[in-house]
Amino acid sequence: MSDGMVKIGVLTDMSGVYSDITGKGSVIAAQMAVDDCLKAECAGMTIAVVSADHQNKADIGSTIAREWIDRQGVDVLADMSNASLQLAIPPLLKEKNRVGLFPGGTARLTGDACQPDRIVQWMWDTYVQVAGITNYLTKPGTTWYLVTADYALGHQLEADAKTLITAKGGTYLGSLRHAFPAVDLSSQLLTAQGSGADLIALANAGGDTVAGIKTARDFGIGQDKQKLVAFFLTAMDVKSVGLAAAQGTVLTEGFYWNLDDRTRAFSERFKALRGAVPSAIQAGVYSSVRHYLKAVAAATSDDAATVIGKMRDLPIDDDVVRHARLREDGRMVHDFYVFRVKQPSAAQSDWDLYDLIATIPGDQAFRPLSQSACPAIKR
Repeated sequence: MSDGMVKIGVLTDMSGVYSDITGKGSVIAAQMAVDDCLKAECAGMTIAVVSADHQNKADIGSTIAREWIDRQGVDVLADMSNASLQLAIPPLLKEKNRVGLFPGGTARLTGDACQPDRIVQWMWDTYVQVAGITNYLTKPGTTWYLVTADYALGHQLEADAKTLITAKGGTYLGSLRHAFPAVDLSSQLLTAQGSGADLIALANAGGDTVAGIKTARDFGIGQDKQKLVAFFLTAMDVKSVGLAAAQGTVLTEGFYWNLDDRTRAFSERFKALRGAVPSAIQAGVYSSVRHYLKAVAAATSDDAATVIGKMRDLPIDDDVVRHARLREDGRMVHDFYVFRVKQPSAAQSDWDLYDLIATIPGDQAFRPLSQSACPAIKR
């Protein structure tokens, strides 16, 4: 070990639109991973967790990360669930030879911006969030219209949607973009409704998706032949909106608390600490940090390339992911799921929110390695 300990920096959104699905919950998830590893593979090791609010600003997040590395000896950064920050952090990881554990985000992290010896992308990316839904719902002649957040995440969702819809024989009618965070989505959703599209998709996240679903229901979208789709909808978002408004919305996620006994056990532990079930991001923070720590213990080293190599070698087995492996471009592939939000009358408990309508094996869900834009893979 470089300094006799492992220090994990959780760089997250404590106060903005993503705070419910990241924030304090991500810090709790990281600490859970530490506690679990100290009881097993990491027994006898010294491990610390620090955290900070990136405020959804790349410059603030980058400054914090640099200070952590230079002055506090942080070995690995986790969460960073903001698209602009995700593209600002990789050069720092390269410069300082540190590891970045991204639970999700732009597919560029394992594409043109990849660093397979320093970066892993765990639960989701912009490609799989779109591919899971579009490949399942698009038939020849199916028409789509998008309402897109006007920043990196939304742009990537939109770009992938265009490609995938066309590839399946569907028709991409167009999109309208909105400011981030959204103030009023009425104009965009009325235009989408007026397009006559079979499927209206929200290419945004967090509070913007919540606002989009509420406004869509006010206009009757999703209550007739037009279906409402959310490319990035979480259990917290559905809980915030309520089943009455969100019912019938189709979404994809890489994790849901009620999949099986192991996900339920993990989620009950998390809920006791946070008061809510974990989001896919928070579950991804737990799973990625847990596997990273296993690799550090097995390698008896915190050198970035050494640990990442060991992460590829070790089997991935925890309460969060199923049928998982870490690919050579840094992408962790695992089963992905298509859900439909339940009707209020069908819910058995407060957090019983989804019906599972499809399970997609990881090799089919994520972008094929043969299509990778990662320069390291091409070489």
